[in-house]
Amino acid sequence: MGNVLNLGIPSGSLQNACAELFEQAGYRISFPNRSYYPEIDDPEIDCLLVRAQEMARYVEQGVLDAGITGHDWVLETGADVEELGEFVFSKVSRRPSRWVLCVPNESPAQSVKDLEGKRVATEVVNLTRAYLARHGVTANVEFSWGATEVKPPRLADAIVEITETGSSLRANNLRIVEEVLTSTPRLIANRAACRDPWKKTKLDNISLMLASCLAAEGRVGLMMNVRNEDLDAVTAILPALQNPTISHLSDPDWVAISTIIDEAQVRVIVPELKKAGATGIVEFPINKVID
Repeated sequence: MGNVLNLGIPSGSLQNACAELFEQAGYRISFPNRSYYPEIDDPEIDCLLVRAQEMARYVEQGVLDAGITGHDWVLETGADVEELGEFVFSKVSRRPSRWVLCVPNESPAQSVKDLEGKRVATEVVNLTRAYLARHGVTANVEFSWGATEVKPPRLADAIVEITETGSSLRANNLRIVEEVLTSTPRLIANRAACRDPWKKTKLDNISLMLASCLAAEGRVGLMMNVRNEDLDAVTAILPALQNPTISHLSDPDWVAISTIIDEAQVRVIVPELKKAGATGIVEFPINKVID
């Protein structure tokens, strides 16, 4: 048997988003019913479905060579792992997730200092205790098994909860007092695996391809033909990632230009390019951007 990378895929809220990102990167992952062993079309990767909360621990122990989990769970578990890549994707949006300190709307608390001696419920006990300690606050931090938003005011004075949009907090009559931590998914690896040349190369390649897909989101390519005499006017309009690519055509009086821009800019820029002398303007989708 050849080299194999043992890779943890997060179950739960990140599972589908993770699978979609891998598919964009060229790896097709499927999830057979009732199985914790996702199938992937790369014989050099063996996948295991693991809760994001437990991922860092298994990676640190070497049960897995690598896995994807939130930076928050790496900190919460205190796992000694290598972070190889950061990927801003989630179950709802492409924004980082936030752990926030919340109290009921009617609570007099206006800052973390007002929670001295109070009861705080959360899934991230270690993160919360460290946060309170940094602010010199002593409080009773209790582990919450779920439905944390419904605990105040009867079961807790405050909570530390994860949010992306804040809608669930508002629906439960809660307001955010302070932000505790901003977290994004990370590709983490076992330190011994990183010392293995084959595994490290495999992991670096996976990280590169995943990042390239996220870098391409919201961007499109533009191609056009321009007379030499109009080149400066056209290129002055184009906001490129770096410099636009200019290629000579068979007609020495003309060049071809290709560039990448934000998709939202197309409707504004294309008419300007047309006025500046560009012709044959073509917009095309891009799947990956690799710097």
